[in-house]
Amino acid sequence: MNDNSIVLPKSYSEIKIDSEKISFSMPSDLQTGSFLRTLIATKTDGHFLELGTGTGLSLAWMVEGMNENSNLISIDNLAEYQNVAKKYFQKPNVSFVCDDAEKWILNYNGEKFDLIFADAWPGKYVVLEETLQLLKPGGIYLIDDMLPQKNWPKNHNKNVEILIRDLEKRNDIQLTKMCWSTGLILITKK
Repeated sequence: MNDNSIVLPKSYSEIKIDSEKISFSMPSDLQTGSFLRTLIATKTDGHFLELGTGTGLSLAWMVEGMNENSNLISIDNLAEYQNVAKKYFQKPNVSFVCDDAEKWILNYNGEKFDLIFADAWPGKYVVLEETLQLLKPGGIYLIDDMLPQKNWPKNHNKNVEILIRDLEKRNDIQLTKMCWSTGLILITKK
């Protein structure tokens, strides 16, 4: 089996070109994207949250897994990156928030989410408890980049170790750690 033979989402190649033009260097792995698209598709009419829009490369996978009754909120604090995503995803069921995700998480009081993709510092290394509270029972929480990455800051491996240790102690979730793609942790809230 070749798990690198992946059908790309519509507009992915164009988003990648636009990302390179503005020196965006943090794209999600194609395997992670494919997995994310499949997870999203399991939640018909789902309510989704992406922490870390970037330029929309992960968002492309998520949108492709959604149906017309699903909705998604994508948050990033850098307008330059998020504007690339906005160019490709002008859809009534996709909302963009350009703000500090930590602050947004702490102030959000809307509907709980069926799936949260944590691809940013907030929701992963800070305000984890508050982020998990935003999940519906049975909701999915996906974290990527748990294996060493060349763009990690110095000593970031310690943050990853602490996060994993904290998650493993919890009894309100089920989790599976996958040494695949960039290193994924798949969590389901009990």
